[in-house]
Amino acid sequence: MNLPNHYYMPKIRLNAVSYLNTKPLVYALEEQLLSHNFMMMYDVPAICARQIKDGEADAGVIPSIAYARSKVAYAIVPDIAIASNGPVNSIFLFHTVPIEQIKSVALDTSSRTSVALTHIILKEKYQQNFTSINHPPILDKMLSVADAALVIGDPALDLAGRPEPHLDLGKEWTEMTNLPFVYAFWAGQAGRLNPSDVLILQEAKKIGLAALTRIAVEYARSNPGSGLFYEAYLREHLQYDFGPDEQKGLMAFYELAHQYDLIDAVPALHFF
Repeated sequence: MNLPNHYYMPKIRLNAVSYLNTKPLVYALEEQLLSHNFMMMYDVPAICARQIKDGEADAGVIPSIAYARSKVAYAIVPDIAIASNGPVNSIFLFHTVPIEQIKSVALDTSSRTSVALTHIILKEKYQQNFTSINHPPILDKMLSVADAALVIGDPALDLAGRPEPHLDLGKEWTEMTNLPFVYAFWAGQAGRLNPSDVLILQEAKKIGLAALTRIAVEYARSNPGSGLFYEAYLREHLQYDFGPDEQKGLMAFYELAHQYDLIDAVPALHFF
């Protein structure tokens, strides 16, 4: 029997960051371990944020700075974030001069949150102003045109053994504030996700966190590190809760971002 078109539920367009740190949140969805109505799309954080802003996606993993810069009201999926509470091991600021002499920074702009965090760390903790140079994440070329280079995400994981001195910006933030740092979370325009969608995303996180070994081993098959290295990154350097401490850390980030004119105002947190 052919059903009228209104019987077919349109897919919810859900975008996700194409980095290992997001895998625990989407693994159950990708592997069909949960029944869902999501159409998955993947890109770097800045593109994910733009797609949601422009209505090309209904919800997705957005950089925390994008939430504060949005002109439209976003809602956040409760209890899920990509965060760290100490060294994150995938957001590095490499430098070829002492930190106190940094005058220029080549920035990988694929994550605007990490760019904002770089500004805050260098200005708030080290009293350094600098000239920004947008640059693809190719470390040698970045350091040939600037005193320091920001590399984030999977490219940064591959550079963990580089000899140049570097700051781990997750470590720098927690040392400065004694708070976790929230890099990203599921969010979308209000009304785009219903309560069932939210519950599915929360259950997907639980399943993903129980499958970290499998996720790391699978990732290692097509990347230079070992499964043990990637599992340690997921277990020891990242956390996925969005509780009171994470929310306090996020608001501290927004307050400093506003202080340094990186956002127009400190937003309130609204949840689905």
